[in-house]
Parts: sequence; structure tokens; C-alpha cells
Amino acid sequence: MAATSTDTVRLRRDLTLPFLLLVAWEASSRLGLVDPRFLPSIEDVISTAKREIIDNGLTGQLGSSLLRNLAGFLIGCVFGVSFATLVAVTRTGDRLIMPTFNGLKQISLLAWIPLISVWFGFGEQAKVVFVALAAFIPIALNTYDGIKGAPADLVEVGRSLRFSPWQRITRIYLPSALPAIATGIHLGLIYSWLATVGAEYFLAVGPGIGGLVIAGRERFDMALVMVGVIILGLVGFALNRLAGAAEARLLRWRS
Repeated sequence: MAATSTDTVRLRRDLTLPFLLLVAWEASSRLGLVDPRFLPSIEDVISTAKREIIDNGLTGQLGSSLLRNLAGFLIGCVFGVSFATLVAVTRTGDRLIMPTFNGLKQISLLAWIPLISVWFGFGEQAKVVFVALAAFIPIALNTYDGIKGAPADLVEVGRSLRFSPWQRITRIYLPSALPAIATGIHLGLIYSWLATVGAEYFLAVGPGIGGLVIAGRERFDMALVMVGVIILGLVGFALNRLAGAAEARLLRWRS
């Protein structure tokens, strides 16, 4: 009961600011304080959302974005954990690769779009690669830190028992790094969704919520733009809560 009450209070607190923003938005529209061409009323946004769902397949566009996000996220997960593990457990890889990787991670993700578009084109493949890169970086960094932070006494026990490299990875390093890996995956899921929107916006226009926002901008239909922005925010919020719940459940043994 105490946990349920705490969750309810936290949810109310989290929804306070969005509720106040909606009230201010509706009041501004009703009182004519803003030009409806730039900030349409909530009623117009709801009407546009209904039209897009019924006539223009809004759910299909959302599904395309989610599938693109999932594909890139899974690729980023696999490569991020594998790369970080191999680098962290080998002295040569740690010395040769990590300094370069730490330099490359400082480059803005958007700066990679021209290279990705040249290497992979402007279609679906390029978008998935961009999303995978966004997920790869936080997952690799957190996995590396988690493995390097493995308790020294456990590592020494593994050496005393003459564990093979594979046994040390699966029985010592990865279990010890699990909290850090979970954090990296959480961040990777958030960054991959942001990258999905960026890929749809900056690469070739196709099915997806990013394309919906672009269509609204080109037609100067701010209600359509607001529909896309609200969907992006709600999906991002849902993914964040889902990742947080999965992380808490996976790491519940720590408490």
C-alpha cells in the first residue's frame, strides 16, 4: 500500500506541469492571446488527430517509427555490449581503442548523417544505422564502465580458479556490470527514439511521425505539427517509464 501511494503521489507531481501547460494553452486560444495560425487550439489539434487516424493512417506511421526504433535499438544493444566487453577485458583493446572511441563520442550525432547517407543511402537502411549508432554509444560506455568496475576480489578468485576468458566474462564481468548495462540500455532506448525522429526528419521523407511533422510544416498546418509533437512526447514518456520499470525489476535483487 505504501508503495502504491508513493507511486500515485509521484504520478500526480509529474502530471502537474503538463496540466498547467494545457490550461495555459487553452486559455490563450479562448482569449485570443495568440495567433491560431501559429498555435492552434486544443480542439483543432484533436480534430486533426482524428482526421489523421481515420483518413491518413496515423497508426501506421507511428508503427513505422516504432519498428525503425526497435530495429536500431536492438542492433545498438548487441554491438554496444559486445564491443565494450571485448575492449574492457583485453588490455590491448583498452589501450588502443578506448582513447579513439572517447574522442569520437564527442562528435554530435547529426554530424554523422552526411557520412551515413553516403555509405548507406537515404532510405530505411540509413535510418536504422543512425538509430543504432545513437543507442550504441551510451550502451557501450556504461557497459565498459561496469566491466572495469568489477570487484577486484572476484577477478582474483577467477584467476585462482583458472577461469577461461569466456568464463570470466560470463561469470564475473557481465554479472558485475549488470546495473551499469541496464542503465546504458535505458539511456540507449531514450536516445534511439530521439534519433528515430532525427533520422526521419533529416533523411529521406517516408512513413513515420517525423514525416508527419515535415508535412505539417510544409503545408503550414500547425495543428498537424502539434499532433506529431504530442505523439513524439507521449511515446518518449512511455518508453522512458517502460525502461525504468524494466530496469527496476531486473535489478530488484540489489535492494
